[in-house]
Amino acid sequence: MPQVTLSKRINELMVLAVLEHGPAHGYQIALSVEERTGGAFSFQHGTLYPILHRLEDEGRVRGAWRGEGRRRKTYRITTAGRAELQAGADELERQFRALLGLLRGTHAA
Repeated sequence: MPQVTLSKRINELMVLAVLEHGPAHGYQIALSVEERTGGAFSFQHGTLYPILHRLEDEGRVRGAWRGEGRRRKTYRITTAGRAELQAGADELERQFRALLGLLRGTHAA
């Protein structure tokens, strides 16, 4: 897997976590992230859609245009996206435990 920044990785995993609960369009994803994190995380308009396009290009989500008149692209997580979500969550947990151990002066478990 190519090297990615931690914030980029977290953003991708948040999108996948929202889609794990069902299909959603971009605005719904942004609202859900903000609501489910109590406002600790949010997406700027220019941040979310490039993430969705990249995840779609990589086969981690699948998008489909829905509706009449004002159409919206609705995204759903794929099997590859579910695997990435699990692996990413495990890795972040390991990294954050190590970081918290450093900050608190304890050893990582």
